[in-house]
Amino acid sequence: MSNVEAEPAEVTCTSTPGGVEVLTPRDVPLGGPRAMSVRRTLPQKQRSLIGAWCFCDHYGPDDVTMDVAPHPHTGLQTVSWLFTGEIEHRDSLGVHAFVRPGELNLMTGGSGICHSEQSTASSSVLHGVQLWLALPDAHRDAPRDFQHHVPPTVEVDGASVRVFLGSLAGSTSPVRTFTPLLGAEIVLPAGASLTLDVAPSFEHGVLLDTGDVTLGETALEPGDLGYVGTGRSTLTLSSAGGGRVVLLGGVPFGEEIVMWWNFVGRTHDEIAAFREEWQAETDRFGRVEGYPGARLPAPPLPGGRLRPRGNPA
Repeated sequence: MSNVEAEPAEVTCTSTPGGVEVLTPRDVPLGGPRAMSVRRTLPQKQRSLIGAWCFCDHYGPDDVTMDVAPHPHTGLQTVSWLFTGEIEHRDSLGVHAFVRPGELNLMTGGSGICHSEQSTASSSVLHGVQLWLALPDAHRDAPRDFQHHVPPTVEVDGASVRVFLGSLAGSTSPVRTFTPLLGAEIVLPAGASLTLDVAPSFEHGVLLDTGDVTLGETALEPGDLGYVGTGRSTLTLSSAGGGRVVLLGGVPFGEEIVMWWNFVGRTHDEIAAFREEWQAETDRFGRVEGYPGARLPAPPLPGGRLRPRGNPA
């Protein structure tokens, strides 16, 4: 998915272990032919990464048509996870695939890739999350890649768990990542209380999609992302009326990144060079075949140099 904000902010991110906090979303009207708004919880001023998770958009259920023209990515992996609807994906690796509920699509941008996304004719309502993973410096020029996985549903104390990245509740995803990570959808029935064993070396985020869920003793509102720092060996989720969450986790990233528009890099000059190459249609990003339209142009860079900006202490 593209970040199609008209004036995207530059964000330089660091991740630091911390206590429990609630990250409330900000509404971002994406506009353009996609004509929809998302609820963005990452990045934001008080916390920019959870593990390598550096971007989290939560959207729908909305009766909208998605049509995102070919656009570039560098230095990251995109993770698409739907609850409702269907999206057609095409990329410059030559992949033509569909994003469907309960199925993971993970695309590696690395040194450069471009892709398009369109909702299908049979899909009138879209509801899901779009997530980005920052690639560590040693692997941020990794070759283009695309992985698809349909995780099984595991029943744990009445809750349904689908692990799309990493390991949880005895289920392990075969999808390759470049840092230790966790990603899972958890559906809790009314009256449920679920305690999960998790890696103490991970920090975690619990995104409440719908319903009511309490993380430990902290009640979350729909759209909230509850953050728990490292050092926890268990997480407890409970729900009075039932709810659905997306659980994200990972080892603290430990690197600064500069994120602007659809690029993840390390310096202003690097981001500016990516933008220039995209505008010049160089071979770095390749071409999407089969999309009926023009590429998405890059917005202008903001005034001044893009500077590092990390999490507050």
